[in-house]
Amino acid sequence: MIKTPKKRELVLPVPHQRVDVVIGIDPDAEKNGVAMLQRADREIEAMALNFPDTLEYLRYAHAQSKTAGRTMRVVIEAGWLNKTHWHVGYRDSAQEAAAKGNSVGRNHETGRKIAEMCEYWQIPYELIKPLPLKAGGVNLWKGKDGKITAGELAAITGLGGRTNQEARDAALIAWTWAGLPVSTRGKNKSKE
Repeated sequence: MIKTPKKRELVLPVPHQRVDVVIGIDPDAEKNGVAMLQRADREIEAMALNFPDTLEYLRYAHAQSKTAGRTMRVVIEAGWLNKTHWHVGYRDSAQEAAAKGNSVGRNHETGRKIAEMCEYWQIPYELIKPLPLKAGGVNLWKGKDGKITAGELAAITGLGGRTNQEARDAALIAWTWAGLPVSTRGKNKSKE
């Protein structure tokens, strides 16, 4: 009997509770991607902030949410939750492999420190595994290394303007965690 492979589908995180404000964070050693989603009206903003500014932004957003009587959740991409971290290409030298490992480790530690500060300040947060870049062996997005492009993100969320990759990833984290649709079918796609 010949077994045919099952069709693989994009599996997105399921929101554990309804919250008014979702802040997605894509940790990075240099600039963290940070996105704030107002769930009721689907208004989203995304930016890249250094570590101290990220922490200040979280404290400010939490205080504003509490004052307005709104619930908030910080959702942090936690790549260290993956079982393996293989970012080395077969052509990489030992020095290149070490540099990649160092960079990945720095990003993971940044995410851990953001989570630690959320816990310290009693800001509700959740750690999630990185979103998939492929389904059934096919890239989900058109960007470099299968990442989402500005045009694709705009088609999904309506977010306009210039964004870097970390900010786009943070916006996608917030959007998908909130359980909002991730389909570009039937929408006008802006230029990539």
